[in-house]
Amino acid sequence: MSDKPVISVENLGKAYFLGKAADKHATFADVLVGAAKGAVRRFTDRVADASKSSDAYWAVRNASFDVNRGEVLGLVGRNGAGKSTMLKMLSRITEPTEGRAVIRGRVASLLEVGTGFHPELTGRENIFLNGAILGMRRTEITRKFDEIVAFSEVEQFLDTPVKRYSSGMYVRLAFAVAAHLDPEVLIVDEVLAVGDATFQKKCLGKMGDVMRAGRTVLFVSHNMDAVTNLCTHVVLVNKGKVSDRLHPEDGVKQYLATTAEGMGVPLSQKQRTQYKPRPAVFTDLKIETETGHDRVLHTGGRVRFDIELSDCQDIKAATVGLAISDNRGKRVALFHSMYHSGLWIRGAQSGRMTLEVPSLPLTPGNYYVELVMADDQGYIDRVERADKLDIVFGDMLGTGKIPSASQSVVVLPAHWDIAGGLDRAAASDIPGEVGGVQAYQGGSDVKAGGAIAMNAIPAAV
Repeated sequence: MSDKPVISVENLGKAYFLGKAADKHATFADVLVGAAKGAVRRFTDRVADASKSSDAYWAVRNASFDVNRGEVLGLVGRNGAGKSTMLKMLSRITEPTEGRAVIRGRVASLLEVGTGFHPELTGRENIFLNGAILGMRRTEITRKFDEIVAFSEVEQFLDTPVKRYSSGMYVRLAFAVAAHLDPEVLIVDEVLAVGDATFQKKCLGKMGDVMRAGRTVLFVSHNMDAVTNLCTHVVLVNKGKVSDRLHPEDGVKQYLATTAEGMGVPLSQKQRTQYKPRPAVFTDLKIETETGHDRVLHTGGRVRFDIELSDCQDIKAATVGLAISDNRGKRVALFHSMYHSGLWIRGAQSGRMTLEVPSLPLTPGNYYVELVMADDQGYIDRVERADKLDIVFGDMLGTGKIPSASQSVVVLPAHWDIAGGLDRAAASDIPGEVGGVQAYQGGSDVKAGGAIAMNAIPAAV
């Protein structure tokens, strides 16, 4: 077995020339003839032109890294950072402007929902078509056909044209074909976000099986839990620049730091996701709490969100959601206008929405607020890091203690009782109690009587 890396990337870069269109009338024969007459000269000229041109936009520049056999490398970064461009170059879909990449082994890539599918063909026919595109022999596809269908969960619609499939059905079938190719290298972009939670878990499990079989995986995701749990290393892509290989936890922290860079930017100017370009809908957000400090809330405290909306007069029926995510980008709470109040909105030139949360029982930590407006087409306006919210200790259970963030995400009221001969322990026997008085509250170590008492219940729980 070769000791060489399965993937070697050396000074890889991709430049796009703003405002310049490609030759739409060039035929495949023209390309071949042109390649034969001076590919090296044109490549050199193209790199020189890109380096000098003020119109050149470098989506990726000077990227270098290696991936060894059996590793799962996560590419993390904000939208538009260059992650997908990198994967397209490695998948031979996009030609690099400079540098080179060497991949040793058969590659299966899943970069967009339904890549290689023909809308008029059935699911059954597209399995054979997509498998052939990915390099599978017909006998190999036939042998794995039942396994692919079972994994995709589309048996009932197997002989239906895929143009009638939902986006979730598309991605399930496309992933099933790619994953069962048994590639040496599996390249997966953020398409798994389309599937439901159960299927995402199945896909992550399949990628784990691929890794344990000695395969190599390149994985792009905004799900930081998946990145941390699945990846052996992480590369941070930020504004076209690529970091060194990082430990997953370090890579996630650096990524989250880049997403927090725009906290001081007005909401109307923050990066957002929209299914079609439009002016910003969410233009201002104010957070009021009982602590007297904006964006600071006690565990279990009341919080009010005042949301300003603009330029949405064309919207006929939409829902609005406010989500709260932890430092790893995982949602821990969602407040939805339809779920909580049966409310759909019709747009106007300007307006305001108010969300009242009587109790937000999150454990102490730093959280981020996400705003989403959506209709049946997708995200009208979505701002992932609209604002931040810091949760501090609050005695919502009345015992002076609450679980720590490592023990739970939320703090929920409950009542314990004892019977059958058990009795309540004496205060003097309880660690952290001095003369029956609690020695510690809050989030820092406080010495009392020469001992350090713990705010949370024992860590072993």
